[in-house]
Amino acid sequence: MSRKLKFGFFSFTGDEGCMIIFLEALNSHFQKWLKSIDFKYSKILREKNEMKGLDIAFVEGAISTKDEVKRIKEVRKNCKVLVAMGACAIDATPSAHRNFFAKKELREINPILKKFNYLDKVYPLSKFVKVDYQVPGCPMDQMKFIELVENFIEKGV
Repeated sequence: MSRKLKFGFFSFTGDEGCMIIFLEALNSHFQKWLKSIDFKYSKILREKNEMKGLDIAFVEGAISTKDEVKRIKEVRKNCKVLVAMGACAIDATPSAHRNFFAKKELREINPILKKFNYLDKVYPLSKFVKVDYQVPGCPMDQMKFIELVENFIEKGV
């Protein structure tokens, strides 16, 4: 058997619905995938996580803070393939609702945005890093996610 693929799962601004779909997929695929996948980074599966040397990073959520910009760049630097999971990661919606606020509403929330170091807008991952694959949906489509994971396993990435 070839080496196990090193997977990482990361969350940014969103409701973590894609992580719930990931967990749902594990209900029926965990034992099978465990033979081929080393879950190196997943806060919902592991207490200690390692980001370096990932084959594939699965990322959900949009980018809304300066800290998230740094973190997504770090994720990209430490993986061969980056997969955007769900609408927030792909096009920033629905997390990007404030991008469409009227000027009055933006003035009202501006002190909060500044206090917590938020960006001027909420952005998709592709604004800051190269995205290799996408799993559409809100939350992501479970069958397309499973199909993509199976394809990675079959090809060895």
